[in-house]
Amino acid sequence: MSRAGELGRPYQKTGLESGTPGGLEAVPDRFKAALTFEENKPDFPALGSPVSPLRPHASTQTSSCSTSSGSATSKSVSATDVAVPKPGAGAPDPGRRCHSGELVGGTSPTAAEVRDLKAAAHRRSGSGPLIFSGGNGGGGSGSSSSSTASSPVTNVLPAGNICPSGKIGKTAMMPRTTPRSDVLGSGTGNYGHGSIIRGGMSGGGAAVSSGGDVGMGNLTGANAGRLDPQDVTRTGNIHYKRGQYGEALAFYDKAVAMCPESAACRSNRAAALMGLNRLGEAMKECEEAVRFDPTSERAHHRLACLNRRLGLVEDARKHLFLTGQTPDPVELQKLQAVERHLAKFGDARKIRDWKSALREADAAIAGGADSSPLLVASRAESLLHLCHLDEADSVLTRSPKFEDSFPFSTATKIFGMLSFSYFYIVRAQVDMALGRFENAVTAAEKAKRIDTRNIEVAMVLNNIRSVASARAQGNELFKSGNFAEACTAYGEGLKHDPSNPVLLCNRAACRSKLGQWVKSVEDCNEALRIQPSYTKALLRRADSYAKLERWAESVRDYEVLRKELPGDNEVAEALFHAQVALKASRGEEVSNLKFGGEVEEVTGAEQFRAAVSLSGASVVYFMTSLNKQCTQIASFVDALCTRYPSANFLKVDVDQSPAIAKAENVRIVPTFKIYKNGIRVKEMICPSQQVLEYSVRHYSL
Repeated sequence: MSRAGELGRPYQKTGLESGTPGGLEAVPDRFKAALTFEENKPDFPALGSPVSPLRPHASTQTSSCSTSSGSATSKSVSATDVAVPKPGAGAPDPGRRCHSGELVGGTSPTAAEVRDLKAAAHRRSGSGPLIFSGGNGGGGSGSSSSSTASSPVTNVLPAGNICPSGKIGKTAMMPRTTPRSDVLGSGTGNYGHGSIIRGGMSGGGAAVSSGGDVGMGNLTGANAGRLDPQDVTRTGNIHYKRGQYGEALAFYDKAVAMCPESAACRSNRAAALMGLNRLGEAMKECEEAVRFDPTSERAHHRLACLNRRLGLVEDARKHLFLTGQTPDPVELQKLQAVERHLAKFGDARKIRDWKSALREADAAIAGGADSSPLLVASRAESLLHLCHLDEADSVLTRSPKFEDSFPFSTATKIFGMLSFSYFYIVRAQVDMALGRFENAVTAAEKAKRIDTRNIEVAMVLNNIRSVASARAQGNELFKSGNFAEACTAYGEGLKHDPSNPVLLCNRAACRSKLGQWVKSVEDCNEALRIQPSYTKALLRRADSYAKLERWAESVRDYEVLRKELPGDNEVAEALFHAQVALKASRGEEVSNLKFGGEVEEVTGAEQFRAAVSLSGASVVYFMTSLNKQCTQIASFVDALCTRYPSANFLKVDVDQSPAIAKAENVRIVPTFKIYKNGIRVKEMICPSQQVLEYSVRHYSL
């Protein structure tokens, strides 16, 4: 095709205008096929679907809007094409455009029409926009200022479709809706390389160009009435392919509002929702698409994918094979993997092999059921029985509230229980193990209301009620000082749940009050075996060890507690006394040891050596009263002395005790040195408060 600047050449009459066959000799070879009405297919680009792992088929059914009644009809499109809703039958649209910007006509032009259009083309000069008017009637006349050429006959366009490949496609290749004009924006390249702008306005319509930005504002206001679902959907597709699922959803929402009974629009909206991981809403949209078009292969495929991700393998298999087409091999492979691991999990659960059960649940999630709250519950159940209570609780806490987000059918069963019921049973068991008895009863009762006839659900509910009642009774007796009766009440609860760490710890407290320290240690050991991070059980065991004068074990437990509870003064003091008792039992000198108090000022070398040689950590603060930094940090040192009472805090004024400063090679103040059993382990010059406290905490524990 000639460049835009060559279109203004003088008009040359050809044989085509006279109607003689010989006129074709003056026409370039690549135009002859169109002018002699030979077969010349236009370039129709493939409009890719937002998400479609389907292999290309000859055709697939997609629903479209009818302009007369708004009802959905079925149009045959390629399985890999964009699910773009097509308008209903109506007057041909002379302004219809292909995806890549080509203009397609509605009817084959006569020789006279071609002559008029060629004359208009030769009259055009410059590189300004060329407007093809698609209005009914004669249309407006061209203007040299706007470089406009109007179609002389209603529903007639230039003699062919101007395509990027240079071929001329015949008209009447696409259905059209209401007529409208298309503006070909000016450009410096060849003819046809400009942006096609809808509505005949260079800046007000919805401009669709390769790589251009498209916004919702282009499809609102006065221009919205001139658009159809195809335009809105194509714009949504652009955003979708860029990964902008939120923006794509906004356009798909508009398309659904314009064509609410279109399976294609519903399916596109489901794709965007899947991209946003809003799977429950996506499933509802797919179900709507299937309701409007039961044969929609695309909607059934997405339903199969969604059900597989949610762990509902039976429903996924049903939709995968429902259309009668050969299922997608990748999706089928994922479904079979999830199905296989779920079956193995069920077998391991029956024999209470919880390590294998956890492994299979993780494999099912990794295999494709990545958003299944039922598999989340399966993992939590396995972790619960493996004594990883905190992790089981964390898994359930992070899982979505599927009753609000996921449209499970109440008839869906897992391991003999209805899906809702199973989830709540696991939730109840985890809550009870962590001492949230009221929450556990509520969850178990909810499971019973969902699955009234299930025996396992009924048994779990009865056990949880019995344990909760025993715990409440034991607490009342303990508060009133009836430790023996409280111990019996907790024991009754343990008959129903022998591995409940809260009841074991509570009974250990009763036995400690009764002087049964050996049994108290046994209950604490069992509680810590089930829940190693149970701080209250560790504290009671440390106290029981101290009562038994097993000082090494007591110090060990208190040191762990000091790391977990660095600000707890009671724990710090208990650790100090246990350390003193341990040293005394070994025959060490403990008369100079003291707990807490104020920062001790050191003035002599002998006093300094004796102080830093004390058991535990000694923090020495070298300062001078005339230094501003020393004055500012002094109050913080006093706070650390109170916060970490097991450490010895010493203060040396380098002006009053220069010999100590010289012996310790202190040249800058403030300087801090930490000694552990007489050995220097840390030195800090002008440290920040954060660094100082971290070091004190680290070495004082």
